Amino acid sequence: MTPESPTRIADWRSYRRLLPFLRPYRGALALVLAISLLSTALNLSQPYLSKLMIDQALMRRDMGALVEIAAIMVVVALAGFALNMLASYRYVAASAAMLFDIRAALLRHLQTLSPRFYARFRLGDLMSRLNSDVSDIQRVTADSLLSVLSNVLMLVGCVVMMLWLDPLLFLIGVVMIPLCIGLFLWFQHRLTALTREMRERGADLGSLLVDTVMGMRTVTALGAEEHEIDRFRQRNGAFVTAMLRMQLTSFLAGALPGTLLTASTSAIMLYGGAQIIAGKMTIGTLVAFMTYQSRLFSPIQVLMGLVSGLASARVSLGRIFALFDTPAEVAQSATPRPLDAVRQGLRFEGVILRHEQRTILDEVSLDITAGSFCAIVGASGIGKSSMADLMVRHLDPDGGRILIDGIDLRDVHLGDLRSAVLLVDQAPHLFNGSLAANIGFACPGASSGEIELAARQAGLGPLIARLPEGLETRAGERGLALSAGERHRVALARALLRQPSVLILDEPTAALDSETERLVARGLREALLDATIIVITHKPALAEMADRIITLEEGRIRVHTSLAASA
Repeated sequence: MTPESPTRIADWRSYRRLLPFLRPYRGALALVLAISLLSTALNLSQPYLSKLMIDQALMRRDMGALVEIAAIMVVVALAGFALNMLASYRYVAASAAMLFDIRAALLRHLQTLSPRFYARFRLGDLMSRLNSDVSDIQRVTADSLLSVLSNVLMLVGCVVMMLWLDPLLFLIGVVMIPLCIGLFLWFQHRLTALTREMRERGADLGSLLVDTVMGMRTVTALGAEEHEIDRFRQRNGAFVTAMLRMQLTSFLAGALPGTLLTASTSAIMLYGGAQIIAGKMTIGTLVAFMTYQSRLFSPIQVLMGLVSGLASARVSLGRIFALFDTPAEVAQSATPRPLDAVRQGLRFEGVILRHEQRTILDEVSLDITAGSFCAIVGASGIGKSSMADLMVRHLDPDGGRILIDGIDLRDVHLGDLRSAVLLVDQAPHLFNGSLAANIGFACPGASSGEIELAARQAGLGPLIARLPEGLETRAGERGLALSAGERHRVALARALLRQPSVLILDEPTAALDSETERLVARGLREALLDATIIVITHKPALAEMADRIITLEEGRIRVHTSLAASA
């Protein structure tokens, strides 16, 4: 299932799904609300103080009243500034914590998804959702939502004050507002569709860039540089076109309603001026009313502008929750059983595995005794790596079951299983850190001596000896500062440091010469004397070192004892 559904992406109900993430911070948000209420009350008092200054001080030439009102205005302004700053600080802190919770929950969910998900989902699109979409939500929650709260409070306060000052003048001032809101709602609908299109074109562009960078050696080797530039130009052009359409619509959404609202100001000045000339209204009242009117228009314009931001964030929320809704193929049992060291071994009982209408394993039954050294051989793409994925529960079988020490893998605690059974992939991933950090990854208690021993057991001794910085040498991005064989040995050292009960190696010596292959094989058995070692290989020489050879052919297996075991 590809997490892509336009109808769900455009659904406002995405915001309701934020409630579980909001609940832990409801106390902090309630405090922000209280501070915002007080700040808004202080801001609303300023125009009325202006009225008093004009009518009670300036028009009466009362210097004492002028000084008193001016002092009150300064105190109110400073208090409002302090409260606004406090509310903003408290809100940003709460929203940042909430966004961390969302990121962490999403990463935990992604850790449960099988290799099949990552094989079919575009990396650029995934990174766009993790980076751009989550950042968009963080921007909106950190800026827009607090702005919504303060502007709604200001809007309500201005309406109340304008009605109190002059109800008829209020009606003149708001006559154009319904038309403005109608226009903006129409633009908002268009912005939602354009935002989704821009995100999709951005994901297309990001996927191309990731693909190109990762395949840069192939691009240059084939002399396809201009071909890649042309592909980039096409996708970038589609992204820019979508961005410009969204920008134009966004500009019109803000400009047209604002222009109509400005016409209301002229009507207020005309009517209010006539009332002053007729002696039915004071100058201070008109000044205060126009100040409230300007403050009324400001939150309306801000709120209408924020709707486009919320629409953009709504698209981002939909894309993120589409990832959350991608079901994990492997789920831990509600009552998982613990697993310690493996003493009996692994057993396949009538295991069936299918992928895209194709049967990879067809009722496979197999015993792998604890402490044995087994080799799984077969043609490329026949399903050897799928057997390894089944043994560590990256996948679950479609039929049959796999037992470890007599317990169905689906009943075993996942953390215990993956501590006891460790898989080193055919293309192991190295992080952009030192060799020592890569070997000691996820083993924070490992000493430098233990890391060095694991490195020697994996055949890294000669490499470390010739490197000026030794184990502190950086592996580079995705380990590309090392050769393929060196990356395999670093990954092997990382596995040996963990001392698993069962070690599964997928093509561990594919990039090694025969001498290094023998060195690695000897190091494995010396480092893991009692462990079960399962090697997936296409090399006959390595398979012959095993106790048993398991041959996979068209979904079925043949098992025979190797020459090494017979000797």
